[in-house]
Amino acid sequence: MSIVSILLALLGAFSTFYLAKHHRVGAIRASAILSIATYLILLPSEFNAQLYSTVFFGGTFIGMSAPKRFGIYTLFSASIIFAVMFENLIPYFNNYGGALGVSAFLSVCICQLAIILGAPRSKKHH
Repeated sequence: MSIVSILLALLGAFSTFYLAKHHRVGAIRASAILSIATYLILLPSEFNAQLYSTVFFGGTFIGMSAPKRFGIYTLFSASIIFAVMFENLIPYFNNYGGALGVSAFLSVCICQLAIILGAPRSKKHH
């Protein structure tokens, strides 16, 4: 598992979480703006821009769902779960898209289920 993937997922989640709070931005625009910017930043670098911008984009999925469901600690947990699942699911899908959607969905579901089953809930950050 790559520490870069975890860091990018966390960066995607938290930056979307905070940018989406601006009145005219919202979650969808925040995700789009940040994901495009990340791809453009990674493109000239030695990193695999397609893979790592996809990991960042998956993190934005977590950040888009977080304001309604999670606080910052749960956002952190869901981002790490996403990164681990994404890296392990890539071999089972033809491309990144399937692993991206499944990993993001399952990571949010796992955290929500943990909260329902009584896991301590982090405070929602307003």
